[in-house]
Amino acid sequence: MKIGIIGLPGSGKSMVFEALTHTWEDPGHKSQDRIGTVSVPDERLNDLTGIFKPKKVVFAQVTYFLPQLGPHQQDRVYDQGIGNRIRDCDALIHVLRNFSFPGLPGPSPFEDFARLDQELTLNDLIVLENRINHLEADRKRGKKPDEEEPALLKACHRQLETGQPLRKAPELASHIRLRGYALLSAKPMLVVFNNGENDSESPALPPGSVFSEETLAIRGKIEQELAQMEETEARQFLSGFGILESAARRVIRRSYTLLGLISFFTVLSDEVRAWTLKKGGSALDAAGTIHTDMKKGFIRAEVIAHKDLMEAGSLPEARKRGTVRLEGKTYKVQDGDVIQIRFNV
Repeated sequence: MKIGIIGLPGSGKSMVFEALTHTWEDPGHKSQDRIGTVSVPDERLNDLTGIFKPKKVVFAQVTYFLPQLGPHQQDRVYDQGIGNRIRDCDALIHVLRNFSFPGLPGPSPFEDFARLDQELTLNDLIVLENRINHLEADRKRGKKPDEEEPALLKACHRQLETGQPLRKAPELASHIRLRGYALLSAKPMLVVFNNGENDSESPALPPGSVFSEETLAIRGKIEQELAQMEETEARQFLSGFGILESAARRVIRRSYTLLGLISFFTVLSDEVRAWTLKKGGSALDAAGTIHTDMKKGFIRAEVIAHKDLMEAGSLPEARKRGTVRLEGKTYKVQDGDVIQIRFNV
């Protein structure tokens, strides 16, 4: 899972990136894009480790990508190059400044959101218009038309012309024929209000606002400092500010929900591993996530729910209780399933 972090200059994008990734900016490379990969915390892996005592524990991973404007572009709202660099991201985090800072006007997070979101929408309109024109030119040259693609592109164009991003039309945003375009306004988005140190709440909506995005409020500066601390010190720090859970954990959990993702687990003789799968994915999809050979030679999946395994205390005991099941390729994997794929290639 790769998530791009966007926001207007001064929103605190770097602050949020460092809070999430526990990585720090090199002063000599301020204009370079930044990438940080972190493990997805999951207490269920700790439970499985306690039962199986593996030599290796592998957490699921999430990668955060922070594209940077060059020094000569810092006064721009949006840069075409950034748009191209975030196209391969699965989702976007839009950071909005909701704190006061000397030399900057007072925070206006909803206005800032509208400015940048409009730029994403305009970018998509340009992409769509270019493709529609290209298809029309092909048709005039006698090339056999593809009726579905032009119709989809025009439907997307109509949606964007109303000022609404494609993520507000899920049937379009998720259409398989449009995946190759990687349209920016179609990507799931989590809006993060970057608050001041003494403000833990999301800002109130302006009167008459139709803002309806998924949101999360964090105290970015505090979270950035927290990321630099040892675990014991960090827990005390959290408690002192009345923060029940770090922003890193909250953002990951909300990102999974936003993308419709679940976790399943595999256990080998020396390894316990977490995997990520789309909610509603089948046992065959899970097999393909692990290895293409498993998908090709799939026979059966041996499945037990994490809760049932914990209650049994071991796989042999779970088998005695009848909570280990054999499932076929169409079985819908549930969050927390522990799966062993039987296959033959």
